[in-house]
Amino acid sequence: MDINRYATSYCQFVCNLEDNIKKILLRFGLIALFSISALTGCVNREASMSSESSQGQSAGTELSLSSPTQDEIALDASSSHSDETEPDYAIVFPQDSVNRIDIIMSEDAWTDLHNELNAQFGTSAANPNQGGPQQVPPGNGGNNPQPPGGRPDGNNMANGGVREGDFADTSYVSASVIFNGETWTGVGFRYSGNSTLRSSWRSGTDKISFRLDFDEFEEEDPSIQNQRFFGFKQIAFKSNSHDDSYLREKVVADIFREAGVVASQTAFYEVYLDHGAGSEYLGLFTAVEIVDDTVIQSQFKDDSGNVYKPEGAGAAFVAGTFVESGFEKQTNENEGDWSDIQAVFEALNSDLRTSDPALWRQNLESVFDVNAFIRWLAVDTIIQNWDTYGNIAHNYYLYTDPTDGLVTWIPWDNNEALKSQNSGGNGASAKNVRTLDLSSVGDQWPLIRYLMDDPVYFAKYQQFLQETIDTAFQPEQLSETMQKYHDLIAPFVTQETSDSTQLNSINNFNESVIVLKQYVQTRYDAVVDYLNEK
Repeated sequence: MDINRYATSYCQFVCNLEDNIKKILLRFGLIALFSISALTGCVNREASMSSESSQGQSAGTELSLSSPTQDEIALDASSSHSDETEPDYAIVFPQDSVNRIDIIMSEDAWTDLHNELNAQFGTSAANPNQGGPQQVPPGNGGNNPQPPGGRPDGNNMANGGVREGDFADTSYVSASVIFNGETWTGVGFRYSGNSTLRSSWRSGTDKISFRLDFDEFEEEDPSIQNQRFFGFKQIAFKSNSHDDSYLREKVVADIFREAGVVASQTAFYEVYLDHGAGSEYLGLFTAVEIVDDTVIQSQFKDDSGNVYKPEGAGAAFVAGTFVESGFEKQTNENEGDWSDIQAVFEALNSDLRTSDPALWRQNLESVFDVNAFIRWLAVDTIIQNWDTYGNIAHNYYLYTDPTDGLVTWIPWDNNEALKSQNSGGNGASAKNVRTLDLSSVGDQWPLIRYLMDDPVYFAKYQQFLQETIDTAFQPEQLSETMQKYHDLIAPFVTQETSDSTQLNSINNFNESVIVLKQYVQTRYDAVVDYLNEK
């Protein structure tokens, strides 16, 4: 057990205990004034900072305090593990610190995962460790060769790995999770992704995107029924493949939300894994909130509607291409009803678009949140995302809110955004670049082409462009934010080893933040010029 992290967790518990007890008292109509010390005893806290730089151990705070009682531990566990508590974003998605999470699984589970990947993608390029993992060199002019397990090249993956049968997530295996001195058992662990999963595996790196599901094995173990991680059922952990900065997933999500687009919360985590041979550092990951879990719960009035993860056939919304398999349900899976999506297809592709545009807009807006889509489109075009709708028919979710019946667009997977060109592996090329006036987008992407051919919607798109650069896409503000994040994660990135990294060299990481800042300024200027010329 990491006593420093346990102490931090206990201090958080003490700080929140009074509020929790007050809520309980109020629930039963009781009025009481009390001191927290009267219930828990006096807590003697003398904090002293320790700076520990050894690999596999983060700097922490040493606290001298009285031991918690079993009742206190039970209350704390109830808050952290129960599905009756609200999602705690401050703990799970902190914006100014890096969380640590430890994952423990059996060697058999580890072997099962790797056997699945071998069956799907062939043999990994990983070499047996000789003398243990080696530290990534602290910069070498960016000229050092790719280490074993270094950055995936992502080659030979046309269409972003979205061809049917070309990729699949692994099955879940059972694992334990340790965080802030607390343990969750029976947690589902699986690798996730599409082209990045394949390319990462084939490169030999152990740093592969994964997902945790905290009640995946509740049928096998009823004691973990509805188990949660501070209110969250699932969390995705992105390896930041194809992103030397390790910032894009985080920064783009921030931009979307500030611009008024429904998007996941994100945070940085250092991840450790023990599969029978001791704890090993997997590297710096970006935790991403799952759409069909808490995103719809926190950002919509009613979270009981249908969540879809479109992929491949039909996901471009071309007339006559709808198939149920192209819109995989993430909620209400047992209800065989896709009428909400079919209604969007019909309204979008109706002949009224040319014969009666006003009625076409009315019908489309009755089933689809057009404003939300156009706002996303404006932001996405500014940042340039190479791996989403308009290039490839995936990496977005749809949610039908029962409150108004509207289908809403929700972005997903942002590691290929904020780039002037595609980094490879997702099938996009220079010819797929979306110009700011969107004239380069063809009829194969009707949600863009048909809406932008309509003068009412095109004017709204230009309005959202202006609003975005006035608020969420301010170069000076973003420059400060990116530098802050870079400095925050740098100590954890430099600890990555040659077999658990997505980098060719640490110099690439250090230089990448400069490239990002320049890119943001360039795109901002381009939008300003475009709007001034229209």
